[in-house]
Amino acid sequence: MMETIYSSSTEIYNEEITYQNPLLFLKIFELINESAVHGIPDPWYWHCHKQVEFLIVTEGTLGIQTKDAYTLLEAGDVMVLGSSQPHRTHKYSAAPLRQIVFQVDLMQHFDLSAMPYLHCFSELTHPLESFNALFRQNAEVKRAAYDLILGIYEESQSQKLGYELAISAGIKNLLLLLLRNDNRDLTALTEDTGLSRLRPALDYVDRHLSDKIAVEDVCSKLGLSYHYFIKYFKKVMGLSFVDYVNYKRIKKAERLLLTRDLSIMEVSFEVGILNMAQFYKLFKRHNQCSPKEFKQRMRSQTSLTPALAQ
Repeated sequence: MMETIYSSSTEIYNEEITYQNPLLFLKIFELINESAVHGIPDPWYWHCHKQVEFLIVTEGTLGIQTKDAYTLLEAGDVMVLGSSQPHRTHKYSAAPLRQIVFQVDLMQHFDLSAMPYLHCFSELTHPLESFNALFRQNAEVKRAAYDLILGIYEESQSQKLGYELAISAGIKNLLLLLLRNDNRDLTALTEDTGLSRLRPALDYVDRHLSDKIAVEDVCSKLGLSYHYFIKYFKKVMGLSFVDYVNYKRIKKAERLLLTRDLSIMEVSFEVGILNMAQFYKLFKRHNQCSPKEFKQRMRSQTSLTPALAQ
């Protein structure tokens, strides 16, 4: 099921994933395209979904664009797309294309034993897309991830006795592979984060991004003093409350620039930043380009410079 969020020349679809096994919170399937037709389609639509997506290519070449880059995936390549990250793909060459798409709600696979590592895979402080650099730089890790995803697919197809256990183990092993081979210092994130206690504050921010957000109003939602809340939030989330709000506002701005025909000023106001100089500064800090440059880059279909994944 696909729902159009905005109707424009750059429509983006919010895909509602129907799980093959509701207890595993995942959908994994193979796409085969043997047609000689290839190249960028017109129109070329964006889509997103709340589930994390892993892609592996078993034959041919897949072109994929995210907000960060246009990449070519060839046989043996692996790519991960974080939750709710817009992306679009196409068949790059006339040769047959075979790919496996693995969509999963990773958070559902963190049981009590794995919970201390939940924040190591946080979209807020450590976007999952950063693991793609690991796949590019470490052929052994890429191959291991490829084999694990392929194994999960094969188990889902065979549905032999205990396949649910095999799939759950495969997902845990995939997370372990990423965790142990990540070059970032994740030791500070392995303690219980208390994220559930902050949930009302995070939900409040999501609902009021277009408004002025006062720390005092958020504190009252949790029944915490101002100073305790500021320290507690930084400890749990790994960044300050102000930085978190700015992060969420810029992410919303990216989506508006991608999908709505609004001026830069209108986008700035829509995300609750009334000072244009501040909006430009924050946007450039997160994207290394201006909002105008971002909009032009993301809407361009003719100036894509492919980068090989390996």
